Amino acid sequence: MSKTDRCTIVTGAASGIGRAIALRLVGEGGRVLAMDTDAAGLADLETAQAEAGRLVTFTGDVAKEADVASCIAAALRHFGRIDAVVCNAGIMKRVPATELSYEDWHRVLDVNLSQSFLFAKHAGPELRKAKGAMLLVSSTRAFMSEADTESYSATKGGLFALAHSLAVSLSPEVRVNAVAPGWINVSGEELRPVDHAQHLVGRVGEPDDVAHAASFLLDGEKAGFITGQTLVIDGGMTRKMIYAH
Repeated sequence: MSKTDRCTIVTGAASGIGRAIALRLVGEGGRVLAMDTDAAGLADLETAQAEAGRLVTFTGDVAKEADVASCIAAALRHFGRIDAVVCNAGIMKRVPATELSYEDWHRVLDVNLSQSFLFAKHAGPELRKAKGAMLLVSSTRAFMSEADTESYSATKGGLFALAHSLAVSLSPEVRVNAVAPGWINVSGEELRPVDHAQHLVGRVGEPDDVAHAASFLLDGEKAGFITGQTLVIDGGMTRKMIYAH
């Protein structure tokens, strides 16, 4: 499936990494259904892309099975098929484990992790027909942590495992990979020199860094022999040993 023909669902597309992925895929000639709970952000995304009819939006919650099923139905209504799904939507509740409510713990798990199961469940048959691909957006938090990020880190580690599990279960028709971004400046804020300097490449990441990788991994020609993998996109930060002096 060429980039100009590909029909992709992108979740969490109203801002940050998801927005960058959606815009890149449309810019390459593909068609995208952008899903998010942020209706205003989706409206702004529609305005930002210039290819009429190539991007449609769906307001819904990836943690609700009915919304996921409705999103898939909408994509089929608009495009007639589904070639790829990018499960990007995610939230973080940075709260000490002793203070994190069980409800909030589950909310993070449902949004960040369960959405990929739900999309595999409901879109799997269409992806098989299309010989398509899934991309799960994990994080370097799957491999390293800061304090009070237990729910977030657990979900990102789960996505690392879910990517290779789904790759096995959906093979040989569907490829499933993940990306694990590090520090990505999704807000566009001005950062300090020390923030950039701690990366081996000398800068903090941008959403387009992840979008480029997503485009590659979804490409059945260029990445057709890659499945079950997690690509770390972190400017080398997880490879740099840090000692206190």
